[in-house]
Amino acid sequence: MWLPLLICILHFTNLTKGLGNTTIIRYRRSSSVNKLCPVGCASCSALNGCLSCKPRLFFHLELDGMRQRGACLSSCPWGHYGTRSPHINTCARCKEDCAFCFSESFCTRCHPSHFLFRGKCVKSCPHGLTSNTVLRECTECPVGCEACVRRKMCGRCRADLYFLHGQCHLACPSGSEPDVQLMQCVLQVHCEVGDWTDWGPCIQKRSTRTYRRGEETRTRQVLRSPSVYADPCPHVSEFRKCFITKR
Repeated sequence: MWLPLLICILHFTNLTKGLGNTTIIRYRRSSSVNKLCPVGCASCSALNGCLSCKPRLFFHLELDGMRQRGACLSSCPWGHYGTRSPHINTCARCKEDCAFCFSESFCTRCHPSHFLFRGKCVKSCPHGLTSNTVLRECTECPVGCEACVRRKMCGRCRADLYFLHGQCHLACPSGSEPDVQLMQCVLQVHCEVGDWTDWGPCIQKRSTRTYRRGEETRTRQVLRSPSVYADPCPHVSEFRKCFITKR
């Protein structure tokens, strides 16, 4: 009676060990596969890279020589835009003339020789707009401006206009004056003079015939000369009549 029961117990024990070993082998295989996958991959293969991505990541095909390998990225690379769906998030290529884009139909930055205008890349800007080579976009320039450096800021004016603080002027505004060589409005510099010196000695001039009468003088220095169109300096010397003290 005890012998059949003992055989059943041994058989059950061996079966349990076998199942346990199978589970451990499967876990080890799964762990080794996960370790071989690049960061962000939910599944992968040695030949094709990532096959699926973890949530919120974008699936992108990268060129590896003549072969394409999958990669999972937090944001799409240069020249691509991201599209999300319930099943998979992917990176799609922007249009050929677009360097950066928000979607297939809306570009945010263009390649050289093209200019951004309302989300499109154009070779020449519409009438009234300037082709800004710095920003690579069509910008609205101030009146009289031939080239813009930023929106509504001029970098070069027409030949008959004066340049000042990114704007073009027919006549320089108050506080500035024209530099006709550079065609710019420059800051107007006013004259600055120092304090008067003490009165000098009383000197009798040869033309003065009056006995014991002469002139004494005092002066002051010009500390800063005025610009061309600024007010001239006030007089820097004064004379007054005096009596010569008898020695």
